[in-house]
Amino acid sequence: MDEQQLREREEQLQARLERIKALEDEILKKEKAAKDKEKAKKQVLLRLAPSLWDDIAAWAEDDFRSINAQIEFILTQAVRARKKK
Repeated sequence: MDEQQLREREEQLQARLERIKALEDEILKKEKAAKDKEKAKKQVLLRLAPSLWDDIAAWAEDDFRSINAQIEFILTQAVRARKKK
């Protein structure tokens, strides 16, 4: 490769690197927006029978989640299943 070809290759690689950086920035912005949206969760007062609470607590422990996260997981799965119908 001569010097001109090397410069052209370097310019191509530099342009590719700039596109990659732009894509990374875009991905980071989308991830931040998704996290910000998740942080804006609604609070709900939920009354459960003690036996149901115990079952959910055991399930949460098995899945290494908090009880709150487990309830959210269960509800999310139920909504997804309903949407598929």
